[in-house]
Amino acid sequence: MKSLSAEHPSLAPPQVIAATSENLPEQVGALARARAFAEPLLASETLDTGENVLAHADAVAAILKSIGGSEAMQTASYLVYACDHLNKPHEVIAKAFGENFADLAVETTKLVRVQRMARIAQTAAGNTAAPMAQTAAAQTESVRKMLLAFSKDLRVVMLRLASRLQTLRHFAATKLPVPENLARESLQVFAPLANRLGIWEVKWEMEDLSFRFLEPDTYKQVAKLLDEKRAEREAAVEHLRQQLATELAAQGITATVQGRPKHIYSIVKKMRGKSLGFDQVYDIRALRIVVPNVPDCYAALSWVHSQFAPVTEEFDDYIARPKANGYQSLHTVVRDAAGQPIEVQVRTQAMHDHAEHGVAAHWAYKEAGAKGYAGSVTAAGEYDAKIAVLRQLLAWERDLSGGQDAAVFDDRIYVLTPDAAIVELPKGATAVDFAYSVHTSLGHRCRGAKVDGAMVPLNTPLKNGQTVEVTTVREGGPSRDWLNLELGFLVSHRARAKVRAWFNALAMGETVAKGREAVEKLLQREGKTAIKLDDLASQLGFNNAEALFEVVGKDEFSLRNIETLLRPPEPAPTQDDYMPLKKPRAAGGGKGGVLVVGVDSLMTQLAKCCKPAPPDLISGFVTRGKGVSVHRSDCSNLRNMVTRSGDRVIDVEWGTPGAKDGNVYPVDVAVQANDRQGLLRDISEVFAKEKMNVIGVQTQSIKGMAWMTFTVEVAESGRLAKVLGIVNELSGVRSARRR
Repeated sequence: MKSLSAEHPSLAPPQVIAATSENLPEQVGALARARAFAEPLLASETLDTGENVLAHADAVAAILKSIGGSEAMQTASYLVYACDHLNKPHEVIAKAFGENFADLAVETTKLVRVQRMARIAQTAAGNTAAPMAQTAAAQTESVRKMLLAFSKDLRVVMLRLASRLQTLRHFAATKLPVPENLARESLQVFAPLANRLGIWEVKWEMEDLSFRFLEPDTYKQVAKLLDEKRAEREAAVEHLRQQLATELAAQGITATVQGRPKHIYSIVKKMRGKSLGFDQVYDIRALRIVVPNVPDCYAALSWVHSQFAPVTEEFDDYIARPKANGYQSLHTVVRDAAGQPIEVQVRTQAMHDHAEHGVAAHWAYKEAGAKGYAGSVTAAGEYDAKIAVLRQLLAWERDLSGGQDAAVFDDRIYVLTPDAAIVELPKGATAVDFAYSVHTSLGHRCRGAKVDGAMVPLNTPLKNGQTVEVTTVREGGPSRDWLNLELGFLVSHRARAKVRAWFNALAMGETVAKGREAVEKLLQREGKTAIKLDDLASQLGFNNAEALFEVVGKDEFSLRNIETLLRPPEPAPTQDDYMPLKKPRAAGGGKGGVLVVGVDSLMTQLAKCCKPAPPDLISGFVTRGKGVSVHRSDCSNLRNMVTRSGDRVIDVEWGTPGAKDGNVYPVDVAVQANDRQGLLRDISEVFAKEKMNVIGVQTQSIKGMAWMTFTVEVAESGRLAKVLGIVNELSGVRSARRR
């Protein structure tokens, strides 16, 4: 037969069990159906403890029933072990039993694997021989994974507690050697968890069994001391029990009086913690009084103190001041006529039920519907119960760290989302850290926070178990103040990295924009605005235009390299290259409404680099074979040409003013805007309404920023300023200017 781990059945040959019906109700007969479902898969399999898997599942279901677990939880004990024998466990179990059972079984199986891996890692590291106080560190990862699992479905932990208790029982019954790390994990992780959930029945038995395996000699010694005077002690306790029951009844107090079972581990802890001898441990002899209501508790206590001598320093009122896990009872120690101490506990039946079974006796979410504990909160009572249990889990973790190794968990906290999911954060984290841990976008847009329903500053340190809700804006980014460590907005290294990345991206966008502007100005001077920017970048050895803009913006790439590419060196000019000019005289005619002063019928052309239009101030430059090139007087390209060949400049002026000559002139308009749907359409509509013909458009969008160049025809450039003012008012437009 195949050997499987006690905590994780290893993979067997896949078998797929089809559901007998397409629509089986989740709760009707689920327990019997689950056992029948799992039996062919588990009946012939054994755990590595030697225990039959089906027998283990039967025992887990019985333990859950004994502590008040619902039938649904008992059903899940079979489905968990069936998971690893199915090709698609979630799909198959969901079809046969419903999504609720499938989620619970698969989630529990994941946790089983995590725990097993943690123990294997601990064994490999040689930690099994470490003192008890040092083993908490080895369990850190396991504990963390468990907490994450709890936030989805608390029933998972009940299944794990019951399974671990059965594993310990099996080792005790078979007297097989127990893996030491398994026993330590049971004592230092699972038993404290059962304690925090108030499931005393499981806590006591798990502690005694674990201690028996870890310190067998001490266990046997204390057990022997208990056995030596067992008959005498039990007779004395029975006599006191009968006396108390009779006399309380005579006082009109309805009460059930019973002796309390003795737990060896608790006796040893008390002996060690208070440096007591065995005979000095008061609760070796103990009675419990269960009464109908709280007033009867105090009445019974008063009567006990009147009949016996109380040890005043040993009195605790856990009714007025309940323990953190909800435990309530009155504890007192009195001495009988012989001077022998006896501990007496007084509680109501409801307190007793909670003390024995804890949350299992009050399973707040078992009636929450198909979604179970992971479902949505439908009533304030269910939500409060859920939060209360989660807080107990967080308190259990603090107990574990403080009692074993306080440094283990000192560096982090757990807070709750509004729907009670657990979020892990570093100690001292703020609502901004919380927002970034949920989602980067939520962090960027975070503007306010509520902690436990109250508004707090964003730099308020959070505490374990608090419920955090952040308020956001629809769009926006982080504040630079968040990176100031002295202001305390961010503690998480991961969150700070996300904020820095946002500002780095913003700076990169500004750098790219700066580089783009420099390259476009150069292209204007060179009269090369028609060139495709990506083609230019490729010729210069860059993957795309943005890469070129980036290095230009960082001043890491000289614009002279672009000039050299666009304007190869010209041969030295000769006298034939210059057009002889006549002495200026009266104005002569030219094309495009431009007059060349002192030259008749000289061909003119408007420069493409600056695209002049009336009434711009203009100058002419005599070209080789193409007549006079007309530039705006402030054209940087013209200035460069004048520097090289000042004797080729010629005076020009506009002919008939403005629209009277019927001429139109192309001009370039540069627009920078936040990219959005409909942007190009909105800008084009402005030109259309103003009766400006658009004859060319170039657009490019990088990281949400759009750069657009429109070539429009105007009769005179003065009217263009008004149109650009309208474009500047459009949504998202940052600037609109003539080039």
